Amino acid sequence: MELSWAMKLRIAAAAAVGVALIGILAWPATMPSETSGAITFSGAVTLAALALLAGFIGFFVSWPYGREIGILAAPFGLAVWAVRSGSMAALMQLNPSDTERLAVLQSLKWQPVLWLVVIAAGFAGPLLCQRKLSKPEPAEQKRGSRPNPGRHLSPIIAVAAAAFIAYLCIGIFAQDVRLADDRVGAVVAQSAMGQLGFALLVSFGIAAFAVRKLLGVGYVWPMIASVFITAFAISSYAMNVQYLAHQWPAVFFSNAAASVLPCQMVAFGTLGSIAGYWMAARYDYWRKYEM
Repeated sequence: MELSWAMKLRIAAAAAVGVALIGILAWPATMPSETSGAITFSGAVTLAALALLAGFIGFFVSWPYGREIGILAAPFGLAVWAVRSGSMAALMQLNPSDTERLAVLQSLKWQPVLWLVVIAAGFAGPLLCQRKLSKPEPAEQKRGSRPNPGRHLSPIIAVAAAAFIAYLCIGIFAQDVRLADDRVGAVVAQSAMGQLGFALLVSFGIAAFAVRKLLGVGYVWPMIASVFITAFAISSYAMNVQYLAHQWPAVFFSNAAASVLPCQMVAFGTLGSIAGYWMAARYDYWRKYEM
C-alpha cells in the first residue's frame, strides 16, 4: 500500500509549517555558539508556543488526517535546527580539558527532556483540535474494560526495548572511523551530519517497528527512549573522559551515541519513531489484505 500523492502533499505541508515557524522563525532563540556552532536550549516559552502553533496549523493543512500528520510539524522544525547545528566534536574541541568536557557533558545529559517538551507542545496542537472537532463518545463507549495490571508494564518494557535496539543500531549506522583501544575497547569518530541524521532515523524506525510489532504500543515510547539513550551514552563517555581527553583527539568518542547532540537525538528520533510505527501498521495491513 503506497502513499497517495494527496497524502504526500499533506505531509509536505505539515513539514513546511514546522520548518517555517520553528526551523526559520525561532532559530535566533537557539543562540548558537559562534565557535562550535552547537545550539543550546533557550527561549523555552517562545519555542513551546511556536511548536503549539505549528501543531495547530499542521492539523488544518493536513485535514482530514490532521491528528496523524499535524504532529510532524514540530519535529520537522527541530530537524532543521539539528542539521544547522554544530557537532558534539566541535564542543569537545572547544573544551579541551577533561574537567571542561565533563561540565559540558553534565549539562547535556538530561537535555533531551527539554526538547521532548517542545515536541509535546507540537503534539498538543493537533490533539486539542481533534478533541474540539470530534463528537463526544456515548457513555457506553467511554467505559473501559476491567483493569489489566500487565498493560502498565508494556510502556516500561517498550521504552527499555526501544532504547536497547536504537542504541545498538546507532552504534552500527552512526560510526565513522573505528579504532581499537586497550582501555575502552574501541573509539569511534564523529560522523558527518548526513550520516548521523540517516542513522538516527533508521535506528529509531527499527526500534519503533519492533515494539509496535511485539508489544502493540505507539511511537511515544521510542521517543521517550531517546532520553535514556542520551543519558547512558554520555555517562559511559564521561566515565572515560579523562583518559580520552589525553589519549585521543576530540573527534573520537567511546560510543557513537555520545557524539549525538540532544536536539539531534530527539528531532530525528521522533521522526524515525513515527515512521517506524506507521511502517509496522502498513506491514500489518499488507499481511492481512494483500498477501
